[in-house]
Amino acid sequence: MSYYLYLNSKKETIFMSDKKEFYTKLKAQLEDTTTFPADYLYKFIVPTDANQVEEVEEIFNDSGAVINKKKSKTGKYVSVSIVIKIEISDHVITYYKKAEKIEGIISL
Repeated sequence: MSYYLYLNSKKETIFMSDKKEFYTKLKAQLEDTTTFPADYLYKFIVPTDANQVEEVEEIFNDSGAVINKKKSKTGKYVSVSIVIKIEISDHVITYYKKAEKIEGIISL
């Protein structure tokens, strides 16, 4: 499985089979590069064949998040960008863990 991290506008691809290792590395990078509280940008690619877009929106309900959606040219996918005020690095990871349960989602 591939995970993509965008920190300070730099894309880093991490190939790890162990989710725990991925989240440990993500937390360390967040703490090195981000002063919390901070606005954090989540980007997801979601298939449109079911209710995955709504599932993403439900994760961020009542959080004050700003959610933008854009359909792909073919209409098979939706790009979902979410900006939310995050208090600590653990909260960033909590949202990613909730999102990874959505079928077909790609986290960027």
